[in-house]
Amino acid sequence: MEKIELAIVIVSLLIWIALLTLWGQFWQTDQELEVTETHLEKLPSVCAVIPARNEADLLPKTLRSLLCQNYPGSFTIFLVDDHSTDGTAEVAQQTAQALNKNQQLHVVTAQALPPGWSGKLWAMEQGINKATTILEPDYLLLTDADIEHDPVNLHQLVAKAEQENLDLVSLMVRLRCENFWEKLLIPAFVFFFQKLYPFRWVNDPQKSTAAAAGGCILIRTAALKRIGGLQVIRQALIDDCALAHAIKSVKSPSPYLPTSPLPHSPKIWLGLSSSTHSLRAYSSLSPIWDMVARTAFTQLHYSPLLLVGTLVGMILVYIVPPLGLIVGASTENWLVALTGLSAWLLMSLAYLPMVRFYECPLWLAFCLPIIAFFYTLMTLDSALRYWQGRGGAWKGRVYRL
Repeated sequence: MEKIELAIVIVSLLIWIALLTLWGQFWQTDQELEVTETHLEKLPSVCAVIPARNEADLLPKTLRSLLCQNYPGSFTIFLVDDHSTDGTAEVAQQTAQALNKNQQLHVVTAQALPPGWSGKLWAMEQGINKATTILEPDYLLLTDADIEHDPVNLHQLVAKAEQENLDLVSLMVRLRCENFWEKLLIPAFVFFFQKLYPFRWVNDPQKSTAAAAGGCILIRTAALKRIGGLQVIRQALIDDCALAHAIKSVKSPSPYLPTSPLPHSPKIWLGLSSSTHSLRAYSSLSPIWDMVARTAFTQLHYSPLLLVGTLVGMILVYIVPPLGLIVGASTENWLVALTGLSAWLLMSLAYLPMVRFYECPLWLAFCLPIIAFFYTLMTLDSALRYWQGRGGAWKGRVYRL
């Protein structure tokens, strides 16, 4: 029995050594959009598309932040009122009117949701169609109604895309992290996302890893047309990563190097932001739980086998180290205890940069095992909801795609 315990904790330790040294430095927080002075010879036109469903409370701040961008080029906003019942459209128009920027805002009334589309993507599709029909912009800024943008955000996104010939630039905006449950679980949400999609690999055109964060995506209109538009991902619940994968996986002659006979490898970039942030509040455990449970099983392609593997993997990687320390110390098997402690320390070391990024107490870095236990239960609940026909529930809609 002692040999089995030792073997298990050694495997856990080896996994953490491999993650820290071989997995794209996912634990680093250095992939940020630099806020520096930029000068563009050409100022591309941009249209923002905002799907909004019952967002009247947040729009006075979030829409205002877009209307007040310091971008000197052509910038127009298309807000799609997705069957709201709280006066979202009226609040949007009042916000623009208060800033004397009525001409910059177009409010689009969403049509009925057709079969085979998720609500958000259908709203975005209508906004994109309206924007490209009226203005034919060079770029589309796809953003959520709960995002408060830094005044220089759009200028920096466009500069990044232009200077590095990127097809897609996305920011994992700073999520709200104020109360107990947010501090306990939100930094880990971003940490786990980075572990699934190491940002350095996402940003490497030679690697197939692709991801984006739906709260803030700047995409070339030509690149979106090249993949066939949002219609190709119309059923995706994890639409941001599906869009990034579609963009990065297409091979075509480069639109930026027309004399080159070589195929263009689409380039995308994903990073963190400390200045553009989400105002979405998570007042208790329940909304965070629902956020994760909504798509966790989708991430596993609705596979029971992958679910079992994930549950076992979460236990082995996150729960075994502290258990090894406790069991080893209680039985005076100091080799097991020391190995478990070493794995726990490596785990905490990996989580520490994200804890610092979110300005949380440093001791939270040692709480990753209990945090991971919560996420393991959320993942299991996600599968149960799917099997019960409640999967993908969001804002009054349930998607079983």
